[in-house]
Amino acid sequence: MSEPTIPAEGRVAVLTEPKHIDVRTLPLPQINDDEVLVRVEGCGICGTDQSEYRADPFGFAPIVLGHEATGEVVKLGKNVTTDYSGKPLKVGDKIVTGLRPCGHCSICKRRADMIHLCENGEIHGLMPGEDHFFNGWYSDYMKCNPGAAIFNVNDMPDRDLRILIEPAAVIVHAVEESKKIYDFKHGSHVLVQGCGPIGLLLVALLKTYGIRNIVAVDAKEARLQMAKKLGATATVNFSDYDSVDAAADAVREVTEGLGAEMGFQCTGSPAAAAALFKYIRRGGSYCEVGFFTNTGDATYNPHLDVCQKEIKLTGSWTYQAGDWLEAQEFLKEAKDRGLPVMDLVTNVFPLDQINEAMEYALSMQGLKIEVVPEL
Repeated sequence: MSEPTIPAEGRVAVLTEPKHIDVRTLPLPQINDDEVLVRVEGCGICGTDQSEYRADPFGFAPIVLGHEATGEVVKLGKNVTTDYSGKPLKVGDKIVTGLRPCGHCSICKRRADMIHLCENGEIHGLMPGEDHFFNGWYSDYMKCNPGAAIFNVNDMPDRDLRILIEPAAVIVHAVEESKKIYDFKHGSHVLVQGCGPIGLLLVALLKTYGIRNIVAVDAKEARLQMAKKLGATATVNFSDYDSVDAAADAVREVTEGLGAEMGFQCTGSPAAAAALFKYIRRGGSYCEVGFFTNTGDATYNPHLDVCQKEIKLTGSWTYQAGDWLEAQEFLKEAKDRGLPVMDLVTNVFPLDQINEAMEYALSMQGLKIEVVPEL
């Protein structure tokens, strides 16, 4: 295979302040012996990207966002010969990128099983402070820094399936964490609250695991209908009820009159986080996977919601490297089973219209919004 022609310049979409992204043309950075240059093919808009665009809560601006992405290797440092899992890596391969742990903090040194909690971990697309700006996926090219978790995904030819690998890794990790507090069975009654892309992928994952009773909860009927296509056996539109208690009664009607045995909270709403306690039966379990930014405090009753029910609670934060490998297998399995996971990508915008893409994502009119260099 001949070496691809690499231009001297490329475009980057720089968030300069809340609700303002400049698309700039800048010189492409040189790569060293441990780095990789990737031609971007597409990148989804995540809830974290929306939060940064809306208000820059992390104080990252100026920054190039975008991390739910895929692209093609166009240049390899001489020391990079394999991906994170040991697969050979060469120019022309399709890749995705995950977490880059620092390797120096106490967690990296002492807890190899928890490097996703690295105190200084980085994800391409959430990395401010590099002058060249080609470190996020809302761009024409992206430079993978040394130590980045790169995965060769040549066996997944569909671009839209590849951009779902990162959010799929999030929900794979959530289920793995939940296994520590709940013993999943085929007949389990599992509830997913929040049917955005994360919640919908979770519904599909549970379906591929053979869970026969999956309840989806949301306020948008179109999203609940998509949940049914992906494997939900019952839905509850909480906007049809005038109180959380009334919605909880509706949940109990489809869960043996008792409530869910396992509940996943996939929204960024504190009120929703509080409501999920009401949907879970006594002796049940709760996984919080919806808050990757701080949107405020939730109120619950320690006696009625936790102690009296003896609820077990866990949180889930990003992913381990192994979750990315399982995410790839899940998406391939879902596609083979005919689950319409690629239908989650509802809208595609060119890079030059990234501000419009962000506003559209914030409007919640679609599901997964994708940004590509060119249409």
